[in-house]
Amino acid sequence: MADRDHCPPESALAAPEHVTVVFHKVASHGENSGSDDGRWCGDHEPSKERTRLRLWQDHDGDAEEEETTDSKLPEGGELETLCPPASCVSRKAASAGQSASQGKPKRCPGLGLFYAFLSSVFFSIIALMVKTIQGVHAIEISGIRCFFQMLFIAPLLIYHKIGFLGPRNKRLYLMLRGFLGSNAMILLFYAVQQMPLADATVIMFSNPVFTSLLAWVFLKEKCTIWDCVFTVFTLSGVVLIARPPFIFGEHIQGIEGNYTKHIKGTIAAFAGAIGAACTMVVLRKLGKSVHYYLSVWYYAVIGFLECVIAVSVLGEWTIPSCGQDRWMLMLIAVLGIAGQTFLTKALQREKAGPVALTRTVDVVLAFFFQFVFLGQAPSWWSLGGALFIVLSTSGVALRKWYSNSRKS
Repeated sequence: MADRDHCPPESALAAPEHVTVVFHKVASHGENSGSDDGRWCGDHEPSKERTRLRLWQDHDGDAEEEETTDSKLPEGGELETLCPPASCVSRKAASAGQSASQGKPKRCPGLGLFYAFLSSVFFSIIALMVKTIQGVHAIEISGIRCFFQMLFIAPLLIYHKIGFLGPRNKRLYLMLRGFLGSNAMILLFYAVQQMPLADATVIMFSNPVFTSLLAWVFLKEKCTIWDCVFTVFTLSGVVLIARPPFIFGEHIQGIEGNYTKHIKGTIAAFAGAIGAACTMVVLRKLGKSVHYYLSVWYYAVIGFLECVIAVSVLGEWTIPSCGQDRWMLMLIAVLGIAGQTFLTKALQREKAGPVALTRTVDVVLAFFFQFVFLGQAPSWWSLGGALFIVLSTSGVALRKWYSNSRKS
């Protein structure tokens, strides 16, 4: 009875293409004692041993047996006990799990936030360079940036075989994304040229608050009482930065140039924030159905065409006389691509809440650059307005972060 239902030892050789070659050493017995499953129940001595070569293949998780060689059976026939190659399956599963663990990249904590910080630095440097370039209209600067972005993005689209038009049912949204995004960029550059750098940056930074409201209107996302409170805080911050005369009087301090240019810059920055919020809503509508490069491509092409037409109508074509300004124009395009790339990578690794909080570095850098490089100290009204807007934007980011954490 010691040999009853006994599986002899087996040796396995792993072949390519997930094929395992198994050699079974099978014990042969005399006559059949009536067992239906081919296993002997009596105490019979084995009469002969033979070796069978079988192939076990795995197709989508299902094992398949194929007999390749066989020895002739002695007269009278014999029954065999064949053990399934469980050891081969376990070895294969273990090796697959090991290779999967080795192929999975190790997550670096804080790398996404570092990417968000880098994007903030690049965008702040762009705003500073736009402020320092003299004699070039903001629309022309935007057109040059879009032109160099086209030169950088086109080879990436060809290399990744993405195409230049995108899915047919998404082209309208892509064109809308390009139109709104390019207009937001033009308005930001114009606001930076017309008013203090920090004030324009702070007003543009208020776009997440308006994104929540527009998502509630167009995407039917949930809007809470906190979103209304944050909107009131944001508008209060904009009023403190704009400082209209009918509230603050005729003698206004801390503005750059005359008040007419200041109010033009305020309106442009506020309109740019609304445009950026609309762009975010369109991007949410697109989701992951189109590649990021294709979205940037539409942004660059439509922005370039729009800028060329606008500058031609206004007659503002100028070539910077200083070679340094020419290099800065090209550097604006390169840093714009780098900033967008790092921001995308940050959103891929971290949730939107922590990334939005990290982006508050934009405001700090704007005040720092304005004081250090432009020699203009911010007024207390500007600092108060910046505080209101930063608190509102941070509140929106923290609320979404908390809501997503509860859902997950």
